[in-house]
Amino acid sequence: MSSLAQKRILLGISGGIAAYKSADLVRRLKERDADVRVVMTAGAREFVQPLTYQALSGNPVHTDLLDPAAEAAMGHIELAKWAELILIAPASAQVLAKLACGMADDLLTTLCLASEAPLAVAPAMNQAMWRNAATAANAKTLVERGVLFWGPAAGSQACGDVGPGRMLEPDALVAEVESLFRPQRSLAGKKVTITAGPTREALDPVRYLSNHSSGKMGFALATAAQRAGAEVTLIAGPVQLATPPGVKRIDVTGALDMRDAAERAADLCDIFIGAAAVADFRPAEVSAQKIKKKDDSERDSLALVKNPDIVAGIAGRSQRRPFTVGFAAETEKVVEHAQAKLARKKLDLIIANDVTAADSGFNSDRNTVTVIDANGSTSLPPALKTELAEQLINLIAERALTQ
Repeated sequence: MSSLAQKRILLGISGGIAAYKSADLVRRLKERDADVRVVMTAGAREFVQPLTYQALSGNPVHTDLLDPAAEAAMGHIELAKWAELILIAPASAQVLAKLACGMADDLLTTLCLASEAPLAVAPAMNQAMWRNAATAANAKTLVERGVLFWGPAAGSQACGDVGPGRMLEPDALVAEVESLFRPQRSLAGKKVTITAGPTREALDPVRYLSNHSSGKMGFALATAAQRAGAEVTLIAGPVQLATPPGVKRIDVTGALDMRDAAERAADLCDIFIGAAAVADFRPAEVSAQKIKKKDDSERDSLALVKNPDIVAGIAGRSQRRPFTVGFAAETEKVVEHAQAKLARKKLDLIIANDVTAADSGFNSDRNTVTVIDANGSTSLPPALKTELAEQLINLIAERALTQ
């Protein structure tokens, strides 16, 4: 039986070109036997007609706050009590602003205030609107209140811009909904520390050394671990990602800062997952002033020193050693190189992926990984990072708790 069978999902649709994707979202939820009711804002009805969602959901579409027929029985309150999840997809910048301010000037925002069900939003807007300080502040406010943010993704937009602001695809949203309803408490009572994202190693006040890590895999793992019942500490390098609900976040910049935070957290945790892409080297000296270019005839040089291997340091502890998981981002001989790292760093488990693979790895919403331990390797099929995170956390929990 599907984990969504008979689950009561209220789908809010706000104005935006991404509203056309919501029709496919309704279809996919219904395929999993969910009971879906749709609420549309006035803006949404400018893009797609309510009849489309009525046909796909099998239920009347709700559009008006003061519908005389429904309000005879306090319809909006009944609908708020009915929902087990409210998902707004797409969630426009206007809807996020209204929710952050606690407004209730239409049916959708009123339902959100009147319901005790979890609220999830799938943002969809122009990249400049998503990056705007007002939207960022509204998103921060909502996350602090426990609202789930699923997305946005980055890529080409209908207006021709490229950047963050695309609504997650329907299959990704369905995976999030399934994960939310799936009973998983495999890490109940356990403390998990996860590092995520890149590090930045300062060269001068202007420049730094870094890499292309987006932090998405680490943040997905933090979300999955929290849902599995763990108390999660997420040590994040410089990334543009919202903190997963219920997760303690520690922001760092350089490898030395990340190491110090990781060592402190490892003193208290049961499982340590090093998903961060820590820079291998840092400048031997950081210039107090911007380094000027030399004459074209001269060759510039930069002295580097090795950064500490954070995950190896945790795995090599003689006392207070947690179950330690590493990542290996490789460009060739992926399994062979990962197996060597597993042994050299004394890890319990290593997760390897080919970062040169198309639509996978750095800055992608998808990944393909191979899980390796002393007993062999297991390759997982390509999937969204959110889906992979669920599988990996379950696997890590199984290995760690039977060790």
